[in-house]
Amino acid sequence: MSEVIRHEVIIITGPTAIGKTAVSIALARAIGAEIISADSRQVYIGLDIGTAKPSMSERGGVRHHLIDIVAPQSDFTVADFQRLAFEALDEIHRRGKRALIVGGTGLYVRALADRPSFQGQPPIPELRREILEEIARRGAQSLYDELARLDSEAASKIHPNNIPRLVRALEVIRATGRPFSEGVRTDRDRPDESDFLWRIIGLSMDREALYRRINQRVIDMIHQGWLDEVRDLLQSSATGNEKPLMGLGYKDVVDHIRGRQSLDSAIERIQRDTRRFAKRQLTYFRTLKGIQWIDLESPFDPFVVAGTILESL
Repeated sequence: MSEVIRHEVIIITGPTAIGKTAVSIALARAIGAEIISADSRQVYIGLDIGTAKPSMSERGGVRHHLIDIVAPQSDFTVADFQRLAFEALDEIHRRGKRALIVGGTGLYVRALADRPSFQGQPPIPELRREILEEIARRGAQSLYDELARLDSEAASKIHPNNIPRLVRALEVIRATGRPFSEGVRTDRDRPDESDFLWRIIGLSMDREALYRRINQRVIDMIHQGWLDEVRDLLQSSATGNEKPLMGLGYKDVVDHIRGRQSLDSAIERIQRDTRRFAKRQLTYFRTLKGIQWIDLESPFDPFVVAGTILESL
């Protein structure tokens, strides 16, 4: 049997606003790597400021993958990410380059490092909570309509008011990219040994310092033109009911633009909800096997942190 060649891949994760982008670009430039985004919102075209998507100048000449690949109206699942990320990894390594995975979407990180098969799809608390929050905001009928569009057979067997079944069906569809009605099958018959050696680096920070960064970033996003970004989306093809526009931050901006709340109220709600989201992220990341934590000061030098990461490997 031939020896398996294992490519080392560094994963940089952590809560929102902690500085993952700056650190990863500094590290990528130091080791000549390319970056694969593991951010579930940066995949959407046109959602730039509100997702803290790095601009071309911020990327510093570092090639990025899985950014700006689908329209806000498109459905994009964890399984879609897993497939495209492994394709990007293969392409990067064929060209003799190194790869960094960077992002704060815990499900995406786990979809690579744990390579779940989705067979007998176990519950995914983060995804289930997301669906329940959407039901609270949009109503069960809106999510039932989504199920009918994605899997008409399953919808025909589930009553719109049967919330547990509705949530379960959408959870499986979003996680696997497959219809709930066909049952969950795996196409992952692969050796136990992975082709990749994962090094997961978690960035952390004093909680109050992180919260101050979050509060300031929301204000900075408003000054950078977040309202105009959302207006442009609404004036083009978006209705405001698309999944990414109903998510963290964007829903409050839409509500403000449509006169449903003041700008001050929108900012306060976004700051509060983002702080809560960061807390949930940290809780989730601490369940990842083998994660190495690096505590940051605020402010910090991303090149110094990049050096610390290299020393820790």
